[in-house]
Amino acid sequence: MAKRTCVRPQTGGRRGRRSDSLTCVPTPSLADLPIRRLTRRDLTACADLSEDRGWPREEHKWGLLLTAGKGYGIDDPGGGLVSACVVTEYGPYGNPDLGAIGMVLVAERHARQGVGRRLMRHVVAAMGATPLTLHATPNGLPLYEELGFKTSGRAEMVRGQFTPHGPEPEVGTRAATAEDLADIIRLDEVVFGTDRTPMITRLPAFSDQLRVAEENGRIIGYAAAWPNMDTHVVGPLVARDTATAKALLASLAAHTDRPLRTDIDVRHEELLAWVKERGLAPVAFNAVMTYGIPELPGDWTRRFAPLTVAAG
Repeated sequence: MAKRTCVRPQTGGRRGRRSDSLTCVPTPSLADLPIRRLTRRDLTACADLSEDRGWPREEHKWGLLLTAGKGYGIDDPGGGLVSACVVTEYGPYGNPDLGAIGMVLVAERHARQGVGRRLMRHVVAAMGATPLTLHATPNGLPLYEELGFKTSGRAEMVRGQFTPHGPEPEVGTRAATAEDLADIIRLDEVVFGTDRTPMITRLPAFSDQLRVAEENGRIIGYAAAWPNMDTHVVGPLVARDTATAKALLASLAAHTDRPLRTDIDVRHEELLAWVKERGLAPVAFNAVMTYGIPELPGDWTRRFAPLTVAAG
């Protein structure tokens, strides 16, 4: 039921003499506020919501997600957003194979009132039979489990200034060119398990670096580094093997002065140990969760890090 806000209006004269009557207007309850689609025009409001929850504003990332994905949100009658999230669909247009949910946020003043649960239920219903995935923080895990998501893996976030140490893998890497894009898309589809063309084709403009690893003229891996506040985030990181992943990561680090940040599948123990030896420190763990499928499609042995945990 809507609450009512009552005010005593000012009436007459320069001094604004108060009236004895009260004017009451209904204030919608959170449960009555409509959920709507967000667009890139909502970028600033989404960044404000991130900041409200103590996250970085991440406007560059929000811009990509609101363009390549579908945003959902609830407007606050007082201005800004009550809540927001983004779903990125992969596979055939109109009949996706997979949906990645990310950036699930509720304004601090509306937290712990069921808003996030309501928004997530709406998104799950809107996606119908499409399998879903997300990366969950420990705080969000109970809600997602309640909604039917299952933990299928874990990723470890690491961050720091990369410092070369000892001999590095002798794998040839170079900057990607426009002619490489078709081969990158084909490799990514095999490794990720579904077509991500709309996202991958945005990487050259979104990233500061896009590099490939080659063997005998054939691309055996690729990686991007994109700006996020004061860091460069490494992702996606797709490689034939650990040696190739190391070479790509080292080549990205050699072309930036910023600290690196990335989220590595914990099953890639050798790569995690290697980056920690070179200055990247553990930050947090996230649970990789799925809904409607027991685990993510594709080849995890060649999928080392996502583009972003918000989009897979």
